[in-house]
Amino acid sequence: MTTSRLTGRTAFAEDRASGWATGLVMFAGVLMLVAGIWHALAGIAALVNDKVYISTPDYVYSLDLTGWGWAHLVLGALVAVTGGAVLSGRTWGRVVGLVLVVLSLIANFLFLPRYPLWSLVIIALDVAVIWALTTWRPVPADD
Repeated sequence: MTTSRLTGRTAFAEDRASGWATGLVMFAGVLMLVAGIWHALAGIAALVNDKVYISTPDYVYSLDLTGWGWAHLVLGALVAVTGGAVLSGRTWGRVVGLVLVVLSLIANFLFLPRYPLWSLVIIALDVAVIWALTTWRPVPADD
């Protein structure tokens, strides 16, 4: 970490970069885009055809498939847009991304009885994104 002589603030490589993400942040951003698109596709499938998913009449967290469809569609769009912000190097994208990915993880856990394999794949992607976003550290700038 270095301190700028003119401004007195700490300079990181992120400050000097062109705004594009690198390393783990890029990994997280791409996974967020993929998971967001998959979420949206799952939501569209639930909205268009209720017979795509398994019916679970005695499930504690039972929602109408239209409700699940809208939840997945909106959450998927938000995760994908935030993934784009993460890829462009926005700090708010990493913070909001963590919140949305945790919500995605919870939603897919609750969706497990409806489509187990799909939910497990999205949960695995969400865990990878959480890992990537929380282990990223800015690289000190060289002066």
